[in-house]
Amino acid sequence: CVLYFCSVYILYIVFSIFPTIADIVISIIYFITYFNAWFGLIIFVCMFLYLTLTIIITEWRTKYRRDMNTQDNNTKSKAVDSLLNFETVKYYNAENYEVNRFEDAILKYQTSEWKTQASLAFLNQTQNLIIGSGLLAGSLLCAYFVQEGKFKVGDFVLFGTYIIQLYTPLNWFGTYYRMIQNSFIDMESMFKLFTEEEEVKDMVNAGNLLYKLGKVEFENVYFNYTDGKEILKDVSFTVQPGQTVALVGQSGCGKSTILRLLFRFYDVQGGCIRIDGQDISKVKQVSLRAHIGVVPQDTVLFNDNIRDNIRYGRISASDHEVEEAAIAADIHEKIQTFPEGYDTQVGERGLKLSGGEKQRVAIARTILKAPQIILLDEATSALDTQTERNIQASLTKVCSNRTTIVVAHRHDELLAKGGLYCDMWMKQQHAQDSDSASDTEAKDRKSEKLQPPSVTAGHRSH
Repeated sequence: CVLYFCSVYILYIVFSIFPTIADIVISIIYFITYFNAWFGLIIFVCMFLYLTLTIIITEWRTKYRRDMNTQDNNTKSKAVDSLLNFETVKYYNAENYEVNRFEDAILKYQTSEWKTQASLAFLNQTQNLIIGSGLLAGSLLCAYFVQEGKFKVGDFVLFGTYIIQLYTPLNWFGTYYRMIQNSFIDMESMFKLFTEEEEVKDMVNAGNLLYKLGKVEFENVYFNYTDGKEILKDVSFTVQPGQTVALVGQSGCGKSTILRLLFRFYDVQGGCIRIDGQDISKVKQVSLRAHIGVVPQDTVLFNDNIRDNIRYGRISASDHEVEEAAIAADIHEKIQTFPEGYDTQVGERGLKLSGGEKQRVAIARTILKAPQIILLDEATSALDTQTERNIQASLTKVCSNRTTIVVAHRHDELLAKGGLYCDMWMKQQHAQDSDSASDTEAKDRKSEKLQPPSVTAGHRSH
């Protein structure tokens, strides 16, 4: 895109602006030589004022163009935001509020647009005034010399014809300059992107991750998103090859952050993270992420069909492999009930699917990728009990002999250890049982819901 615009500007400069400047110089020399110095002076003053005021006024009106672009972006962002979050808008009966917000943004944009167009009209009128004044002054002087007998009538016609032909490319000069200036203003946001520095960079001459067994080590790791609010402080633990480790704790304690750091969405501020003894900050991100599969807490799907959303786990996968992954994720039968099956469109961000269906699509993606290290960030939080048990069985097969880190809520073995997790779970159960003590049937349903499912052995908490 940048190369295209640069090539267009070079064409403007080489084939329009330079010839116009050359034409002005030649005309001044011609009028001084074949008429007299007064005509050369008129042409010079006229051209100088035209070019100078064009540049000054164009630079002055850039603020209006910039503000118009800002208001235009603001208008579009409000429209997109309210449409994507239409459910929230309807939950709170805020349709009129969103309409008023959009209308206010439109009015601000129209005000900025009016200022932009008014300043453009002012520029054009100034240019016309200068051209008209120069033509009038030259024509009167030429008429005077004709009356004095120094010039012939043909000289008067020649002067008028030459001046009019000279002003035509001059008008284009102002137009091209304005177009170039406006284009640079319009591309300011894109140019700012080039100045943004990557938060996570590969080191110079970084090598690929040499995966061996899948041993993950966190050694004295420190991390915070904002200064003064430390999320992880001196965190150290080791996940042996093929072992499954559960991360349990209060909200905001850094469970999901640990997964993000391992995937290198961020770099640690202190300490070190290793896989098979290799510091992940010293290997290429692409090679690192090729060995890691993630089932995120909040699954976002593309506005495409279900088959291609699952295939995103491995773009080269066949339809048969996609369906096998869906079967393993316990969503194949559900997809078969849709009128268009795997060709069903999921809508923006997957809004046509339920939370549990989206989560199972995410699990199917990871199964299809078949990574050596698996990160599960509350992978079954949006599923009912029976489906969760089915998914747990599938995940057990997927995670078999693979290093796995799980952000989890319910685990028998963690309850049996009688530690922090057991205390948190018991408090939750006690609070819910107290709330439902007056209703025996409701209490029975809650007891069934709170019964933790069985999991594979080898879990421990940190």
